[in-house]
Amino acid sequence: MRRYEAWSVPRAAEIIAREKHRPGAALPILHAIQETFGCVPEAAVPMVAEALNLSRAEMHGTVTFYHDFRKSPPGRRVLKLCRAESCQAAGGDALAARAEEKLGVEMGETTADARVTLEAVYCLGLCHSSPAAMLDGHVFGMLDERKLDALVKEAQA
Repeated sequence: MRRYEAWSVPRAAEIIAREKHRPGAALPILHAIQETFGCVPEAAVPMVAEALNLSRAEMHGTVTFYHDFRKSPPGRRVLKLCRAESCQAAGGDALAARAEEKLGVEMGETTADARVTLEAVYCLGLCHSSPAAMLDGHVFGMLDERKLDALVKEAQA
């Protein structure tokens, strides 16, 4: 399980200062902030916007456009289900509904005990093995109900 730092304006400013001179710095900064704090807190948006001479609206649009950025830290484990066309065509919709039912959360939410965050991802590069999922960075293909149930159980352990 990854441990994240508590939100800190000075720590965020340090990250921004370190990354702001890179070409296309917005995404590297946002990724570094999320890697540090587990999410991109709302308070980080105006800080990044000011550092890059962008409007808050532009930065908010960037954060909300990319599905990978979170507004709150994830649970102990993160289960990502592929929602791209190939996985949908291979039964991914039913598996997503099953995962939501088993975990008692909707896509993008974290269980009440903070054990598991269920997220949609829009391609894991396993189209030849659809439907696919990722649990804590490890990919799994050719999912069926049995394999999904095992992943959910592992995530809850």
